[in-house]
Amino acid sequence: MNEIRRDLYLKQLIQRRENGAIKVITGVRRCGKSFLLFHLYKSYLLEEGIDQSQILEIPLDDDDYEELRERKNLSRYIKEHTDSAKTYFVFLDEVQFCDGFESVLNGISRKENLDIYVTGSNSKFLSSDILTEFRGRGDEVRVFPLSFAEFVSAFDGDKSDAWREYMMYGGMPRVLFCNSDEQKAKYLSDLFQNVYIKDVVERNHLKDENILSDVVNVLASSIGSLTNANKLANSFQASGIKTNDKTVSAYIAHLSDAFLIQKAERYNVRGRKYISSPVKYYFTDVGLRNARLNFRQYEPTHIMENIVYNELVIRGYNVDVGVVEKYYRDDSGKQKIALLEIDFVCNKGSNRYYIQSVYSLPDEDKIKQEMASLDRVDDSFKKIVVVADNIKPWHNEKGYLIINVIDFLLNENSLEQ
Repeated sequence: MNEIRRDLYLKQLIQRRENGAIKVITGVRRCGKSFLLFHLYKSYLLEEGIDQSQILEIPLDDDDYEELRERKNLSRYIKEHTDSAKTYFVFLDEVQFCDGFESVLNGISRKENLDIYVTGSNSKFLSSDILTEFRGRGDEVRVFPLSFAEFVSAFDGDKSDAWREYMMYGGMPRVLFCNSDEQKAKYLSDLFQNVYIKDVVERNHLKDENILSDVVNVLASSIGSLTNANKLANSFQASGIKTNDKTVSAYIAHLSDAFLIQKAERYNVRGRKYISSPVKYYFTDVGLRNARLNFRQYEPTHIMENIVYNELVIRGYNVDVGVVEKYYRDDSGKQKIALLEIDFVCNKGSNRYYIQSVYSLPDEDKIKQEMASLDRVDDSFKKIVVVADNIKPWHNEKGYLIINVIDFLLNENSLEQ
C-alpha cells in the first residue's frame, strides 16, 4: 500500500508556518490529524533543515504523557524543553486532555520563538471558539476523513474497485490497513460505539445513552432527507420513547460538535433567503454511517449524495440545499406552489455552483425530472449534474455539465470543466 497523501492539509500547515498564530487542527477522532502533524508535517520540517531537537512532540492521549494533562506540568515541561536561542515547533496532540489548556497556550504563545500546533476533537476547536479561547491568536485547519482522491492514492487496485470500497467502508485511514471485510466492519462499528458514542456521553455528561443511540440511528437512516428535532421527538414519543425536541436538538448538537455529522440548511435561491427548518444532515464519513446500521441499509443514491456533499465541504465551499418555487394550477384552476430541490448550492467567495447528485439517468423522463429544479434558476452560475453512470463529461443543450462521480471526485478542478 502506498503512503496516504494529505497534501491539501499539509499545504495549509506549510502556509501557516511561523505566522504567529496557534495552528489548531480539528476533526473527528481517528481521521488522521496526528499522522498529518507528527509524520507528514514533521517530515517536511526535517527536510527543510529543522533539527529534531527543535520539534517538541507531546501526544496527550498517550498514557506516557499522563502527568502533562495537568496544565502546570504541561507549561513547565514546554519551558524546560525550549529556550530563547532558536525557533521551536511545539506539537500538542489531543490537547483537550489537559484541563485548562487555554491558559497554557495563551501563555506560551507570547514567546515569539515558539511555533505552536495543536490537535483537538471537540467543539472547543470550532472556529468561533478559537477567537475566544485564544484571544484572536487561533488559526484553524479542519481535517476530514480521506477524500476519495486521497483514498485512491493509497488503495491497492483500480479506481472502480476503490469506488465500491469507498462507498461501503468510507475514508477512515485505518480501513486501508484492514485485510478483510470483516475486519473493516468490526473496526468501524467498534470505533463508533466505543470511541465516538462513549466520548460524546462522557464529554457532555449524558444520562441516557439510549436516546443518543436512537438519534444516531435515525440520522444514519435518513441521510439526504429533510428532518428536524421536533419531527424526531414526535417519532420517538409515538414509539414509546420519552423525550422532547430540546433533548433531541441538544443530542444532535453534541454529534455535530464531535464532527460526526454536518448540517446543510435550505436556501431559497430566487427569494435569496434561508429556510430555518427542516434541514438535512450528512455523516462526515459514509463508512461510519454504514457501520452504525450494521451495513444493512446500503443505499447507493443517498451514500453517493453524502460523498459529494463531503467533497464540496473539503474543497472549502459553503454548501446549502437549494429550493426553487414552481407555480402551477390544480384541477380546479387554483394556483399552487411546489418546492423543487437542488441538492447543493455551493458558494466560495464570488463563485457559486448548483449541483445535482443523481445515481443514474436511465431515460429522458428521468433527465427532465432531475433537471427541473436547475431549469428554474434564472442566474448565470454553473449547473452540474454528477452521476454514477460510466460516461465521459459532456454539456447538454442548456450548458449543464454532466459528469461521472469518479471523474468529479478525482479532478480537483472538476467544477471548472
